[in-house]
Amino acid sequence: MTPRPLHDETESRKRLMALMTRHQRQIFAYIYTLVPDRHDAEDLLQETSLVVCEKFHEFTPGTDFVAWACQIAWWRIRYSRQKFARSKVVFDDEVLEAVARTAGEMAPELDERHEALAGCLKKLPARDRELVLTRYEPGSGVAEAARRSGRSMDAAYKALNRLRKLLHDCVTNQLAHEPPGGVA
Repeated sequence: MTPRPLHDETESRKRLMALMTRHQRQIFAYIYTLVPDRHDAEDLLQETSLVVCEKFHEFTPGTDFVAWACQIAWWRIRYSRQKFARSKVVFDDEVLEAVARTAGEMAPELDERHEALAGCLKKLPARDRELVLTRYEPGSGVAEAARRSGRSMDAAYKALNRLRKLLHDCVTNQLAHEPPGGVA
């Protein structure tokens, strides 16, 4: 096998990093729909990411990266099922395949919702946006969001409830006024 020129490898790494950065949330969401525990899902995302890096030379540019990466995740999940067999809820392969199929079918709708949510978050005042983003930061929670925003726990809970409703209404309204495919 002829070694690839350094420039080609560098460009390939840049493409890989851009794709992983852009789509990591979608890949995680797919994994989390199929795995009963968030920590297990995070571990599987890491395993999937390693395999994606190892096999990136097999990816065909111009095809659906998320579908390709989710297929790798699917096989990592199947391989790891023995570990999940000890948990209280274990789905048989038929149920797992149905959920995976549904998650794949929902990807375009979830992409639209994610874009709408990003737009709605930008409309929030900076203090409110920071509260929401801190609350949903990995490893964070309401207590950390309250501390960073200078709010009491009670005030943080009330603000988050108000902001969730506001964001839900904003996303719903935005999607209702956009034609399918997001082209206005």
